[in-house]
Amino acid sequence: MAVFAYKARGARGDAVEGTIEAANTDAAASRLMEGGLTPVDISESGPERSGDLRAWFPERVGPADLIQFSRQMHSLVRAGVPLLSALAGLATTTRNATLRHTLAEVSDRLGEGRDLATALSEHPKVFSLFYVSLVRVGETSGRLEEVFQQLGYYLEREKKTRDQIRSALRYPLFVLSAIAIAVVIINIFVIPAFAHVFGTLGAQLPLPTRILLAVSNFTVGHWPALLVGIVALAVGVRMYLQSEEGRYRWDKLKLDLPLVGPVIYRATLGRFTRLFAMAQGAGVPLITALTVVGKALDNSYVESRVLAMREGIERGESVSRTAAGSGIFDHLVLQMIAVGEESGAMDDLLGEVADYYDREVEYVIEKLGAAIEPLLTAVIGVMVLVLAMGVFLPMWNLVDAALKH
Repeated sequence: MAVFAYKARGARGDAVEGTIEAANTDAAASRLMEGGLTPVDISESGPERSGDLRAWFPERVGPADLIQFSRQMHSLVRAGVPLLSALAGLATTTRNATLRHTLAEVSDRLGEGRDLATALSEHPKVFSLFYVSLVRVGETSGRLEEVFQQLGYYLEREKKTRDQIRSALRYPLFVLSAIAIAVVIINIFVIPAFAHVFGTLGAQLPLPTRILLAVSNFTVGHWPALLVGIVALAVGVRMYLQSEEGRYRWDKLKLDLPLVGPVIYRATLGRFTRLFAMAQGAGVPLITALTVVGKALDNSYVESRVLAMREGIERGESVSRTAAGSGIFDHLVLQMIAVGEESGAMDDLLGEVADYYDREVEYVIEKLGAAIEPLLTAVIGVMVLVLAMGVFLPMWNLVDAALKH
């Protein structure tokens, strides 16, 4: 589809400008009118004509964009707006260019007679498998309004958790980076200056300083090879982590990491219970729910254990029994699954467990900074000790060397 720049008037006569993707100018005008806009001027645009770098480098659709889209769809569906008109209107008003392009294509697919879930599934980089599956359930069960409300709430919780983790780790990473830069500068510029002065006086540098100087000389003399080695190592690690085995091992290791591991584990349990409760509440079949939820957990190790539960259920075993055999759930989750299975209120109970883990994750993240401080202090102490022995010792010995000289 081509890109068209348009000028239009809103319902109150206000001027609106932007771009829209459509097969031709007539289709662009039709979509604008479906969105409640009156076209004034429509002209074909493009990367070379518009000069917009975003046409060459598409924007990433982030969690905030999907949250806003889900909330808007919830409001529009609740108000009784037809899906085709709702998507056409959002396609003209959404700020994110990639999402705007995606919604335009989804709107076109709806116009061709496809259902919403199938149209969304054609854009897996924007809409996840779980998102599409819940939309499909909402369409078939007539609960699309509720599904969009649940998706908006879930995505908002996910974004809040990720932002809290990044906030807790930002300061320690900044401090360690600053200290590492200081060590590099001292090794490359300060220590060699001491070596030159001591060499002039005919004195020998202290052992710690000689060690730092040897490291500095090696780094300066072999920096091309070291740079190539670091790049090769980074590429190799990245390729391994992108492989199926590497991603599995790393996702398993993340759950056992000190300090951060418990946060990731609780967040994963919270995500599972939240998604499984949503799937059960929306009437998704059990086997399908486990498949969809497992692929939405963003952890291949936990995903493999959740998907393995399907085999036991297909053999006729209970959910609580297969969950206990998976080895990834704690006592609270197992107990709530068992009680929910007996009472028929698994979605409500797992929703309460998800709320509990959300609060637990928030509490642990708030305390994460305090837990990192002792480790950060120890690392800083070691670095300061190394710098003190390598820099201050030659300064103290410099006077004696000068007097002897």
